[in-house]
Amino acid sequence: MLRRAFCNDQKDQKQIPEPEPARAATVETRDTQTDARAREGDEHMDRYTERSAAAAGGTGELNALLGKGSEFDGKLAFEGTVRIDGTFTGEITTSDTLIIGESAKVNAEVSCGTIVVHGEVNGNIKASQAVELHKPARVKGDVSTPSLMVERGVVFEGRSKMEDLEDKIVPMRTVSGGEAD
Repeated sequence: MLRRAFCNDQKDQKQIPEPEPARAATVETRDTQTDARAREGDEHMDRYTERSAAAAGGTGELNALLGKGSEFDGKLAFEGTVRIDGTFTGEITTSDTLIIGESAKVNAEVSCGTIVVHGEVNGNIKASQAVELHKPARVKGDVSTPSLMVERGVVFEGRSKMEDLEDKIVPMRTVSGGEAD
């Protein structure tokens, strides 16, 4: 759009462009390297969550999240997969999958199907399927599970007890001459 600028003399009229009206601008000030690292971390955790939940017989889909910076004190019982990245104090019970993120601080007695720990857990863990401790996890307490995986760099202070699998072995009958004993 053009507007006219008048000088003292009407003959010296000039046409100058009119400035565009001010618009609200959205400015992104995010660091692209930080975004890329966050996306890589999210993708890694998504793959990891799916793999861990699948190992526990789940779908890999998170049912709940206690996010970083949040605090919870009490009893937690759930089905499916739950991830904790905040602070939790109390008792956790599930037959499914619990994921403890790197920023998590959990002070609880845990009874679960599978637990995957990247953060800090103070308390005893009883898992009916598996316990996975990934760097930089810190666990102080006893662990009871049929399957325990501890990655190099993890700090584990406590006792571990593997379920006695001998009770579950069914003796085989021998076959002689084509007939079973």
